[in-house]
Amino acid sequence: MLFAALAALAVLLPLTVSGTVATAAPGPTFQNPIVGTPNSADPWLGYHNGNYYYAATTWTGSIYIRKSSTLSGLKTAAETQVFQMSQPNATSNMWAPSLHQLNGKWYLYYSAGPSSCCGGQRQHVLESAGSDPMGPYTYKAKLNLMPNDGWAIDGSVMTVGGANYFVFSAFTNNGNFESGATQNLYISRMTDPWTVAAHGTLISQPTHSWETQGNPVNEGPVVLQRGGRTFLTYSASLCQTPDYKIGALELTGSDPTNRSHWTKMSNPLFQRSDANGVYGPAHHSFFKSPDGTEDWIVYHANSSSSQGCGTTRTSRAQRISWNPDGTPNLGVPVSTSTVLAGPSGENNNPGAVPVRRLQSYNFQDRYVRHANFAVRIDPNVSPALDGRFRVVTGLANSGSEYVSFESENYPGHYLRHDNYVLKLAPNDGSSTFKSDATFKQVAGLAGSGWSSFQSYNFPDRYIRHSNYVLRIDTIGTDAARQDATFRLVD
Repeated sequence: MLFAALAALAVLLPLTVSGTVATAAPGPTFQNPIVGTPNSADPWLGYHNGNYYYAATTWTGSIYIRKSSTLSGLKTAAETQVFQMSQPNATSNMWAPSLHQLNGKWYLYYSAGPSSCCGGQRQHVLESAGSDPMGPYTYKAKLNLMPNDGWAIDGSVMTVGGANYFVFSAFTNNGNFESGATQNLYISRMTDPWTVAAHGTLISQPTHSWETQGNPVNEGPVVLQRGGRTFLTYSASLCQTPDYKIGALELTGSDPTNRSHWTKMSNPLFQRSDANGVYGPAHHSFFKSPDGTEDWIVYHANSSSSQGCGTTRTSRAQRISWNPDGTPNLGVPVSTSTVLAGPSGENNNPGAVPVRRLQSYNFQDRYVRHANFAVRIDPNVSPALDGRFRVVTGLANSGSEYVSFESENYPGHYLRHDNYVLKLAPNDGSSTFKSDATFKQVAGLAGSGWSSFQSYNFPDRYIRHSNYVLRIDTIGTDAARQDATFRLVD
């Protein structure tokens, strides 16, 4: 279930710079949340034929979808009712919708139950009349996932080796919501989009301490695939706590229904950020940017540690990245005050934002990196993503010679100077920030084929390193010219 993106314009670099960087097209900037209360928990978001489609938990018998050509536009997009539930024991408490295009039609999977919450939750599926995610939809079936029609929630479809599987959450020993049993992940092979071949097979239980805060919980499984590898991400710990978070399994064998063929990652991928005021960030899905070059996550979170698991949760989105070993890096949930660039390629604009390292001219084993938001040059940068930046059009000037540097693993964070010292900081949208984070790319002061970066608002100063720390300074000596010269490399 991957689909849409983040971006900001990158530029064609001058011929004096090593390597050519293609022009990229960003979407309009936005700030989280992308959709506010009340219908914004457990979000699903996808991009299809020029538009984003969004659905989330409603706690009612109604299912709604929003549609927008830009990610930023979802906030004010109309909610269109696509189904009103009336099936026996499924008239209310709709949770966690998940849409999948299978065999040319859309199938909308959701959890639902009676008006009394929440022991009646079961998985149901709707089928579209055609290829439009907005429907119309008709009710297709209740999935027979657990023995004795047991409790089952949060399902989605995963495709591996050409076969479809339904992944979902249920209780140990087919327990009920009221039993307080451990909540696990299960999988069933599908014979068609509304039928499973057998009851669910257990593939994951909450075993780590970070999966058992409040209650032992694994739920909300969502597949994430890249480079031939399959990761099954999920939400861990009780959603009522601020420690609700995201973990992952990797399929390291060939049979998704065999628990021993999955390997659980030992640490969470995404969790609360007290510094950014984000609590319980989880129950998510993934989507690609319109141009297919970026991977994004949509998730819900609270802005207070005490808000819990109700209608205070809002939907948020940000770009994700990938570690050099091929594992996903979901990063840190960004503050609602951080300005993010929209996904690359929105509004049919082509282009991918280039990601580069900045190599020092006079210490060629060292590269620019951020470390605890300080900026310096180091050899053997670890983690490697701390030394990779998205070269985008200058935030304060869109001229072809102006650039800004956005962190690869901290979306919305840019290199900017503060009292002449460079740091990594979130874009607050102010004109001062934009000016501080914009640099004119010129021919290298110490060598052709390299670049130097002149401050936009202090044009007598250039980025340079001093005792390995980056700052902007006036340049008057040969040594300073070498310190102020860099090369953009892959």
